[in-house]
Amino acid sequence: MSQHVAEVTHRLVSSPGGRIHLVEQGTGPLVLLVHGFPESWYSWRHQLPVLAAAGYRAVAVDVRGYGRSSKPAATDAYRMVDVVQDNVAVVHALGEESAVVVGHDWGAAIAANSALLRPELFRAVGLLSVPYTPRGGPRPSDVFARMGGDEEFYVSYFQEPGRAEAEIEPDVRGWLAGLYAALSADTMPAPGAPDPHFVSRDGTLRERFPAGRLPAWLSERDLDVYAGEFERTGLTPALNRYRNMDRDWEDLAAFDGAPIAQPSLFIGGSLDASTTWLADAIDAYPVTLPGLVSSHLLDGCGHWIQQERPAEVNRLLTDWLTALRA
Repeated sequence: MSQHVAEVTHRLVSSPGGRIHLVEQGTGPLVLLVHGFPESWYSWRHQLPVLAAAGYRAVAVDVRGYGRSSKPAATDAYRMVDVVQDNVAVVHALGEESAVVVGHDWGAAIAANSALLRPELFRAVGLLSVPYTPRGGPRPSDVFARMGGDEEFYVSYFQEPGRAEAEIEPDVRGWLAGLYAALSADTMPAPGAPDPHFVSRDGTLRERFPAGRLPAWLSERDLDVYAGEFERTGLTPALNRYRNMDRDWEDLAAFDGAPIAQPSLFIGGSLDASTTWLADAIDAYPVTLPGLVSSHLLDGCGHWIQQERPAEVNRLLTDWLTALRA
């Protein structure tokens, strides 16, 4: 293991959507880190130095629509095939021939589809929090519309242009603090409380968020970083990922039910709705992820897994990466 780890370097590289901002640390095989909603490259701040010290070129991107990366105006510029092409462009811009891609939340779906669509470039895939679910079934918006009964599932709420923005943008910092708390193990609502993944008719998500306490993993400074980015960019570019799920379903029709054959890793939190709702997807891994090296559920962990439990996630990531090099 290296005794000295270089400082992080910020770069802008060309991509089909304009530019991608990335943060790089270390030298060695490329590990591309892809964040979810509503985050940024900063959500990998605990992983970058550890991966660099372990002998990897760790690169965390701002996904298209976030941070200092480009934000195309058209809603349909945020299709899955487009963000996968951004990942491809980053690998090429860095002068690499292949990469291990690791994603969290939406980043997990982006990482999985990067491996699925470009297997010659993405030689292994790590998924955090959101299990791999192959394309299939009914149109996604129809599925989401049937969820919740008298309430509305958050994805449907996010899909309507301008609606979530009207809730979030008057107080970005407060909304982010509430969402981060709602999905963190130490601050999430108690069992039986109204579910923050659903919206009451004519209500808001915010009304179900915990108030007054940040989760242990999130400092005031960390919150300032996230809030500062979204106050500058607005929320529409990030929310446009949700507004392309039906287009993704159409674009990826040729990959219906397709497995990902490359070596893979899954890490989830036992208290994360992403893993409890999608337990059947995890059970299907022998078929959908035939190259799975290991799968882990961290007991008592919520959704923001690499920030809530950085030491454990770092150990699992580095162990897996070491096994790939063996």
